[in-house]
Amino acid sequence: MAGVAAVNPVIQVAALSGSLRKGSYNRGLIRSAIELSKEAIRGIQIEYVDISPLPLINTDLEVDGNYPPAVEAFRQKILEADSILFATPEYNYSIATPLKNAIDWASRPPNVWAGKAAAILSAGGGFGGGRAQYHLRQVGVFLDLHFINKPEFFVNAFQPPAKFSSEGDLIDAETKGKLKDVLLALHAHTLRTQGKS
Repeated sequence: MAGVAAVNPVIQVAALSGSLRKGSYNRGLIRSAIELSKEAIRGIQIEYVDISPLPLINTDLEVDGNYPPAVEAFRQKILEADSILFATPEYNYSIATPLKNAIDWASRPPNVWAGKAAAILSAGGGFGGGRAQYHLRQVGVFLDLHFINKPEFFVNAFQPPAKFSSEGDLIDAETKGKLKDVLLALHAHTLRTQGKS
């Protein structure tokens, strides 16, 4: 058993969606990633971390070095994770406000993003969220996040054939295959980042 664990250790992934809408395609990508991690990929446990309870960032809410309870709970989830899976919609060529708010809260001292491997998914129109991804990568440089470079994952959610159901669930087999490739790359990159490969 020790040999098996050494070959394919389990990593804990915190998954965040920048869209709070229940039927969001980006939340659908996370749901699909969780399903894949249970059915088709060994070595990954993904937990969806809800960012909707977080207050808007305001340092007046920091009292004697403590953060509001929702922020403390969120920061602990990030701290405990081995790596991060971001699903980001694109709003006005950039990152959606809820995701940026979560990023900023977790970057307050001590920065709990630092040193973690990460991957980005996005679904939307046009470039499929590509511009938001590149902004997120820029932010990640300062946060000391270590993003996988390839494969990149952009989904044009509105171009036929349909990629998502009316409830926002990913239904396209080819896209699920690409998502699986991202998760495998994140697993390998996390182990390299931790010096375990």
